[in-house]
Amino acid sequence: MSDHTVNSIDGRAVRMHTMHTTAGELAYEDTGAGPAVVLLHANLHDHHDFDPIVPALAAEHRVIAVDWPGHGASEPNPNVTAVGFADALVELVAALELDSAVFLGNSVGGFAAARLALDHPERVAGLVLVNTGGFVRQSPLTRAYCNLYGSGPVARYWLPRSVRNYTKPMSPHDDAVIERAIRFGATDTGRATYSALWHSFNDPGYDLTARAPEITAPTLIVWGSRDPILPLRYGKLAHALIPNSQLHVLPTGHLPFSSAPQEFLDLVLPFLRNSVASRES
Repeated sequence: MSDHTVNSIDGRAVRMHTMHTTAGELAYEDTGAGPAVVLLHANLHDHHDFDPIVPALAAEHRVIAVDWPGHGASEPNPNVTAVGFADALVELVAALELDSAVFLGNSVGGFAAARLALDHPERVAGLVLVNTGGFVRQSPLTRAYCNLYGSGPVARYWLPRSVRNYTKPMSPHDDAVIERAIRFGATDTGRATYSALWHSFNDPGYDLTARAPEITAPTLIVWGSRDPILPLRYGKLAHALIPNSQLHVLPTGHLPFSSAPQEFLDLVLPFLRNSVASRES
């Protein structure tokens, strides 16, 4: 592992670390103290997506915000997969000796968090799944959809419009998120990374619908109802499959924590306190 101190977008001094995983180099921001919360972002994005909520989380928690291999501060890597991200998360948790953390995952980040809860339930005090991947039953239609979105022409020509469409910007931070994602997606490496992940969503291991009833961790599902990539019906399916889960809907796109941070925190902070209290009792 290596580490260095940098300034975040809002001027906070934070510690950035990198570690090598079987999926490639993984970078992460580590700030705050207390029970751990791990933040896991979407395809083409980075840990700065969560900047609007990190200060409030870090007031009571150690916040670990990940840049997946090939993204953000991690070194370029166009050979990424969703299952590889889930494997890398297991390695990160082991390296940091996180015995009982809450995992907040958006999109493919939610898939990785849920798979950790299934394979290593002792490591997971709670799940916050935000417009999450992994809970779409695979079919010829979904496979064709993922292949289309992972195709070269879509990555080259449709991607800028797609990012704005699924984000449904509501704030200056949303605009900054869109700008970063489009800038990354405009590079050859960014397009290859984006496409590789979309194709990997067809891996049978990405479909958690059969295993979801085995999740025992307290689970809060927060869904942006205006998301065209993962419509609300998939949030309702995840809620139906995961025992004792809660579902809350916000009128946002794919990133409710960026678009409506205070409304998102109003849901998440009580959940975090309850999850930590339950694990400690």
